[in-house]
Amino acid sequence: MMQSLGQEALISMISHLVFIIITWRVLQGINLDPLLKKGRVFEGTILLIFVTIAIGTTVSRFFLDFLQWSQQLIFLF
Repeated sequence: MMQSLGQEALISMISHLVFIIITWRVLQGINLDPLLKKGRVFEGTILLIFVTIAIGTTVSRFFLDFLQWSQQLIFLF
């Protein structure tokens, strides 16, 4: 039982990190310069980091939930 919890935790951590990295790479392709005030590069970078974490963890949570739901389908019949 405890090993199963540890495995789920490891899978969740890896999934979150992978999707955060993917999201970061995707958001790097967006030109945010017109949206920022001059001299506010640091604040723009922090905003990009927060948006990356929010999107990455949300997508990761969706895939982890979908994986869990697919494993629970055996209990349907």
